[in-house]
Amino acid sequence: MQKQSRPRGVSIIAILIIITGVLSLLLGIGLVVIGPFLMNGLQTTSSNLGSQIEPQILGIIFLVFGAIWLALGVANLVMAYGLLKGMGWAWTISIIVLFIGIVIDIVSLSITSVGVFSNTGSNLLGNIVGIGISAFIVYYLYRPHVKAYFGKTIPMRST
Repeated sequence: MQKQSRPRGVSIIAILIIITGVLSLLLGIGLVVIGPFLMNGLQTTSSNLGSQIEPQILGIIFLVFGAIWLALGVANLVMAYGLLKGMGWAWTISIIVLFIGIVIDIVSLSITSVGVFSNTGSNLLGNIVGIGISAFIVYYLYRPHVKAYFGKTIPMRST
């Protein structure tokens, strides 16, 4: 059986995930590089944050979040590779990640609408846009030709 050509939308989604992965890697590298400087006692004399949190603890926090962003960056690049190659696992992971994102946006939307955050206008808009984009991508990934590209359909027998 011949492999179907990649749908254009899958290429666009993969490119966006690659960009996200590269930015995540850069953020992670930056945090990991800054962390040791903070741990070695870089003193912030004019910052309120410096007087509230010890530099060593702040350095560890930077290292931990840097490691998390590095892992997310690598995961995004692996997922983009799988999407470009039409791997079924990449389709499944994308659907799972998108649904998690929708749930997080809905929870954030409900928290924002209650007024927990001070800047509710931009948070509301961001959550609504995030839900819309994620829902559209889920819809697109469930289109028959896209599912077929990832091998997620059972071919019908001709009688």
